[in-house]
Amino acid sequence: MNKQLLDKIKEALISVLPISLIVILINFTPLVNFSGREIIIFSISSFLLIIGIGLFNLGSDLAMTPIGEHIGQGLTKTKNLIVLLSVCFALGLLITIVEPDLSVLSHQVSKFIDSTLLILMVGFGVAVFLVLGVLKIIFKKQLASLLMFLYMLLFALASLVILNGNEKFLALAFDSGGVTTGPITVPFIMALGVGIATTIGGKRSSENSFGLIALCSIGPIIAVTIIGIYLKGDINCIIPDYKISDNIIVSFFNTFLSVTKEVTVALSLVVLFFFVINFIFLKLPKLKIKQIVFGVLFTYLGLIIFLTAVNIGFMPIGYKLGNELGNTYEFIIVLFGFIIGLVVVLAEPAVHVLIKQVEEITDGGVTKREVLLCLSIGVGISICLSMIRIIFDFSILYYLIPGYFISLGLSFFVPRMYTAIAFDSGGVASGPLTSSFILPMAIGTSMALYQYLPAFEAADKVLNNSYGIIAMVAMTPLITIQLLGFKSIMERRVREKIAMKRILHEDDDQIIEFM
Repeated sequence: MNKQLLDKIKEALISVLPISLIVILINFTPLVNFSGREIIIFSISSFLLIIGIGLFNLGSDLAMTPIGEHIGQGLTKTKNLIVLLSVCFALGLLITIVEPDLSVLSHQVSKFIDSTLLILMVGFGVAVFLVLGVLKIIFKKQLASLLMFLYMLLFALASLVILNGNEKFLALAFDSGGVTTGPITVPFIMALGVGIATTIGGKRSSENSFGLIALCSIGPIIAVTIIGIYLKGDINCIIPDYKISDNIIVSFFNTFLSVTKEVTVALSLVVLFFFVINFIFLKLPKLKIKQIVFGVLFTYLGLIIFLTAVNIGFMPIGYKLGNELGNTYEFIIVLFGFIIGLVVVLAEPAVHVLIKQVEEITDGGVTKREVLLCLSIGVGISICLSMIRIIFDFSILYYLIPGYFISLGLSFFVPRMYTAIAFDSGGVASGPLTSSFILPMAIGTSMALYQYLPAFEAADKVLNNSYGIIAMVAMTPLITIQLLGFKSIMERRVREKIAMKRILHEDDDQIIEFM
């Protein structure tokens, strides 16, 4: 156990170190001026982030992933479709309502939309689409065709939001899809899909095990878009206070208590539900239950430490970083957005869960390094493009519509496995660090660029242009990972042509020698 924990902390160190070094090193340039106190708080938060991610990843291996697999396998074996779908709906609603990522976003936007309404609609969207994803696995339907239909429906609903005069609400709707698939949701839902797909079997069981995250990311967008259709009146934006508290000890203590409460509710409800399912259907041996209990404890501690660190150190530093960069040259803002995007995805806990499962399920056919590289490039491009949008002030739809059309178009030319992995990766890439570091950074940049406008107009532009960055982080990996699949096809065809030429050449030599 100690060796496993040490390995996970080493992985977390490699993940967090790049973003921490970039933030600290940029302080030694004329671009940004952090105080000594801010650097110390950020450094301590980075250390806590490493410990939190390490504990969480170990807990995910020991508890969250096995819980999902056992429920998926056990309920599928009962051959009772009603029970399976009912449990999946309840779990989808439950784990989403208590997802820390969604809580972070809802607190930041609570000034212009009721946070309870937002969380409930997002939870309902995930629950419905998790059931839809399970049905896809059971009846072995193609993911690409289903995604094509759902995104066409989504953009049709988006047009109704625009007609209602709430276009700026769309950025929040698409952000909701990104934050839903966070550190609690991802390992559980991915493992649930694996459990169901392997139990059902079939030659495409590995491919069918992916796609649940993709569908569970669409559900919240559609649900929140529906709010935008019926929402009347103007949506006002009040910028949250991102400053580091003068009394950091009191602030740390209050944040720690708040996070502990959220995580306790989140995990206790999921674990309690699991034990009820285990008592009725699964009846796992005591050794397995003991392992899961230990894993839950590691997950619990890891999440508390992680979320406390990002709230105390990363959120205010992200805001100030964006605000001070916003007062520099525009090309620096764009370049820094790309650089920070390359490394921020490395520190997302759920990303490591995804790439580990991808490598295991594909038997090394798709390596962790390949997926991580594509995710890094995709997120780098997404934040770079988002900074351009903040500078030039245009609608997020100019990115999202062509972006999703390209990603859906690629799905007809690449292996189905890559499409499923790509759409799952999009939801996973936009985790808690995106909502608590990148989003405040975008808001800070917007505030700097729009500071000369009247207060109401500036706040309105912040709402229009800062929100939507999570949606961009969730979209670009769909393209980069499918391009990886396209590359694999081309390489295979080249190898086949070379092999065919070699065979023909050998045959010609034999004919000449015979003659």
